Amino acid sequence: MGFKREISRAIRSTLVLWLIGAIIYPFATIVLGQIVFPFQANGSLIKNAQGNVVGSVLIGQPFTSDRYFNSRPSANNYSSADPKKDEAGVLKTGTSGGSNLAASNPDLLKRIKGDLNRLQTAGVQPTADLVYASGSGLDPHITLEAARAQISRVAKARGLQPQQLEALIAQNTDGRFLGIFGEPGVNVLKLNLALDRLQPAQGQK
Repeated sequence: MGFKREISRAIRSTLVLWLIGAIIYPFATIVLGQIVFPFQANGSLIKNAQGNVVGSVLIGQPFTSDRYFNSRPSANNYSSADPKKDEAGVLKTGTSGGSNLAASNPDLLKRIKGDLNRLQTAGVQPTADLVYASGSGLDPHITLEAARAQISRVAKARGLQPQQLEALIAQNTDGRFLGIFGEPGVNVLKLNLALDRLQPAQGQK
């Protein structure tokens, strides 16, 4: 009887722990997330003025036009690009990660030199994060220095006053985590969406 009792107890304990760990706990965290942190729990998605989802505040997107603040280079294409039209080969490394190219690799050097020439031609003082990719390849932020270095180019392309863009950068800067960890960063997607909503100042065309 003792053996059967122990087997029964073990089975009941397993079922109870399975119920707690596989059903009650996940369900409770889902409910808590949807009630307390619905934005974060649903992917931190951003919508444009038309109400369409255009991305997430957690995942960067490529911007290279003079009319927008450029994002950090990436070894990956973290947008919904068509793999069949991947002429640049940016999808070859997968969905996240670095290029794994050595500092002496000709392809890496070519890409860096190309970005340097493009930035300098546009009148942008290159910063490290405008030239070098992040480890994950999904970084949604650039530094304040990198954002401010692009003000003149964006202002000229859109007919805006630099002061308007300075204010926009400040509004879309994320501070240090808990006020002490990391450095302030500018969310490029949020900044460019706000840029599209910005009207030229009086007297500007």
